[in-house]
Amino acid sequence: MYPNSLLINPDTYAPEHFDPETVRLLRATIDWFESRGKARLASDYHQRVFHQEFLDFAAREKLFATFLTPTAEAGGAPDKRWDTSRISALSEILGFYGLTYWYPWQVTILGLGPVWQSANQSARARAAQALDAGGVGAFGLSEREHGADIYSTDMVLSPDGDGGYTASGSKYYIGNGNCANTVSVFGKIVAEGGPDRYVFFYADADHPAFHLVKNVVASQMFVAEFTLDAYPVREEDILHTGDDAFSAALNTVNVGKFNLCFCGIGMCTHAFYEAITHAHNRILYGHPVTDFPHVRRTFVDAYVRMIGMKLFSDRAIDYFRSAHLGDRRYLLFNPITKMKVTTEAENVLALLADVVAAKSFEADTYLTIARSDVPGLPKLEGTVAVNLALILKFLPAYFFGPAEHEPAPTRNDAADDEFLFAQGPARGLGKVRFHRWRTAYEAKAHLPNVALFLEQADAFADLIREVGPDADQQQDLDFMLALGELFTLIVYGQLICEQAAIVGVSDTEAPVVSDDVLDQVFDVLVRDFSRRAVELHGKTGASTEQQAHALALVRRQAAAGEEFDRVWDEVVGYSGRYEMRG
Repeated sequence: MYPNSLLINPDTYAPEHFDPETVRLLRATIDWFESRGKARLASDYHQRVFHQEFLDFAAREKLFATFLTPTAEAGGAPDKRWDTSRISALSEILGFYGLTYWYPWQVTILGLGPVWQSANQSARARAAQALDAGGVGAFGLSEREHGADIYSTDMVLSPDGDGGYTASGSKYYIGNGNCANTVSVFGKIVAEGGPDRYVFFYADADHPAFHLVKNVVASQMFVAEFTLDAYPVREEDILHTGDDAFSAALNTVNVGKFNLCFCGIGMCTHAFYEAITHAHNRILYGHPVTDFPHVRRTFVDAYVRMIGMKLFSDRAIDYFRSAHLGDRRYLLFNPITKMKVTTEAENVLALLADVVAAKSFEADTYLTIARSDVPGLPKLEGTVAVNLALILKFLPAYFFGPAEHEPAPTRNDAADDEFLFAQGPARGLGKVRFHRWRTAYEAKAHLPNVALFLEQADAFADLIREVGPDADQQQDLDFMLALGELFTLIVYGQLICEQAAIVGVSDTEAPVVSDDVLDQVFDVLVRDFSRRAVELHGKTGASTEQQAHALALVRRQAAAGEEFDRVWDEVVGYSGRYEMRG
């Protein structure tokens, strides 16, 4: 039986919850890739052909302009808005065909972030016009010596004596730096006799004082090093100064990094179709490869990890779109989409590669492309460690300071997400409050592995309450990151349960997410939590009491017999259901 799937299939993709123009653009994007075919996709990838043809397609269709122009700058165009739901859908589709096509879209989002947060109406109008003309953006934050350490920027603006400035310095790791006409550049204003001030300003890659040095990666993508040499910055180019510039940088990353999870989901989905079709039709020792029990276990693990990724990320959209100054729960869920879902993408692709073996190295397979590129996702927009450190800031309030919140509604409506560009100062994270986390688990605790995971989560809360890290341990990043991995799994499982309850059963004969599948998702999470608990036990900074509590977190997943077989039947139902056109 072919499952009623959460996973996209380009042959049948028809997202009815979107408005007609959104559906048309998403469908047109799929058709553009399919018309070019898999052979061209692979050839261009391996020959490092810059994705100009994709940018030309996006310009003709006004794809970026329609999806990335806030309503306030749309000039009355009815379909232009910043809508996280459809942005996520496009990110998943672009990831399905390759990270190198998702990347110029992603860095355009980042480049626009400081502009749409700015009160500079001239700059906003300029960016909207550039987008409408088919332009792309770039985010001039990182530097070669400092990475994304924005405290240490060497991009310096000096007064020019006529009320403006000249900017000099260099930027590194800047996607679209070779072709962007909207470049948001971070630096500092050096004022005579006064303190330096952070600044974001608008630059243009076509300006003669903008010098493109090189592409720093060997890829289809162009990730630039560029320098500004006495680049003139007028008052109308200034987007933010002082603390506002600092907050704009962090808030832009908050918005932009959310897309990484959907890119990873798309990459895994395409690779999964390819792998299950290949394995189920390959005969070894007189049997299909999928007859072997270890192969079935590997495929089921890969599949339910993907389902978990999709459930968590889709639910996180709702918190993103419903956020306001009194409800900033998305600030916890967002870095988890970044560090957890993207590392899960790595896990899924590694599992699929284990099954198809040598096939995962062949030049004409999508899996080869995905395996090569997926390690980049956890490293973009802040490393796993950086995001874990951010996640830990929310731990006390999550467990011990619950607040009353209305349930976040499902948000697929055609609305402009204005709050994302009015997030306010990037501080006060400790004041964010969450609804009672156990509620979602309790609703699914009839499933054996959900019940086991809830036991583990409760035991972890006891560990924090009874033998939580002391002042010295809180300075031990290695120890704290181990705690962060465990905490992340609990939040991850919570939103998975919430979304599973929402999509639970469809109007058709087949459930979208069956109890069997959800229980297998938590089979994986129970094992992952136990492994992380053992790692915590082994940390040199852990006290004897903490080691004992760590071992008390370990559980063996519930045995699955017929339930596993039913999930396997669902997995093998994907064999032959999609293959990219030649």
